[in-house]
Amino acid sequence: MYQVLLYYCYTQLDNPEQFRDEHHRLCLDLDLRGRIIVAAEGLNGTVSGTREACAAYMAAVKADPRFAALEFKIDEVASHAFQKLHVRVKPEIVHSSLHHMRPHEKTGQHLSPQEFKELKDRADVVVVDVRSDYEYNLGRFKNAVTLDIENFRDFPERVERLEQFKDKKILTYCTGGVKCEKATAFLLEQGFENVYQLHGGIIKYGHEVGGEDFEGQCYVFDGRVAVDVNTVNPSVISRCRHCQQPSARMVNCANPHCNDHLPLCESCGEALGGACSEACAAHPDKRPYDGTGTYPKQSNHYTPAQGLASYRG
Repeated sequence: MYQVLLYYCYTQLDNPEQFRDEHHRLCLDLDLRGRIIVAAEGLNGTVSGTREACAAYMAAVKADPRFAALEFKIDEVASHAFQKLHVRVKPEIVHSSLHHMRPHEKTGQHLSPQEFKELKDRADVVVVDVRSDYEYNLGRFKNAVTLDIENFRDFPERVERLEQFKDKKILTYCTGGVKCEKATAFLLEQGFENVYQLHGGIIKYGHEVGGEDFEGQCYVFDGRVAVDVNTVNPSVISRCRHCQQPSARMVNCANPHCNDHLPLCESCGEALGGACSEACAAHPDKRPYDGTGTYPKQSNHYTPAQGLASYRG
C-alpha cells in the first residue's frame, strides 16, 4: 500500500540550494516520487511512496526544528501517484507575486475544520476560494466567492472584489493551506481586519469533518487529478465542456497545443477522441486517446538521481 503526502511550511531557509540537494538525496533513498519546491521562505511538496517510506520521510522532516509547525495530509492510494521526482529551488514555495509577504510572521487566523464548519454559514461571514478557476469549477464550498483567476499570482489584482465584504469575517480556503497563508497575509496588509483561513485546506476538512457542503471534487496536483472529499452530502457541480451534462471526469485535451484541463464525459471523450472541441479533434498533432485523458511525458530512461546533476532551480 502507498500513501500521498501533501504538506508545506513557511520558515527561513538560509541555503535553499544546499537544502534542496540534501532533501533530494533523502527522497532518493526512500524511493519517493513527486514535486517538491524549496525556497528561502520554506518547503512545499506532494510526494508518494510506500507507507514505510512515507513514515520515514515524515520523521526525518519533523526532526528538523525549522519544520516543527509542518503538518502532513495523508491519503491512502494503491500505487505511486507520480512517475518522477522533482525537487526544485524557486523564489517562492507557491507562485504568488507576493515575495515580500512573510506568512510565518503574520497571516490570517487559522481555523480548524470544525471551527470553519461552524462559522461558514453565519450571516457575518463570507467564504472565499483563493484557488484558480479550473480548480473551483471542479469543486468548491457552497456559496463560496470565487475570484476568476487563472493563476494564484493574479490574486492581488482581484482583492478589490472583496472590498464590499470588509465589514464581514473573511474565511479563505484552498487545497492544502499554502495559498491561504499568503492570501490572508496580503488581505491584512490591505486593511482587512477579520481574516481567517481553513487550516489544512480542503483535504484536512474532508479528513476531519467529512467534507460537508464541499460541492463537487477537489482538484489535486498528482496523478489522481481529482479526489472526493465530501462523504456527508456529496454532489457533482462540474459539467462536460462539450454536452454540458454533469461530469466530474477531468481530462487533458488530446491536442498537445491546447492541452486544456477540462471536464469531459466518457461519451463525448469517445466522440471527440479526447479533445475539447471539434477543432482540436481535427488537429494533425492530436494524441491517441486511450480513454483516460492523461498523457504522461515519456521518461526517456529518466531516473530520479539524474535530478541531482541535470538541473538547478
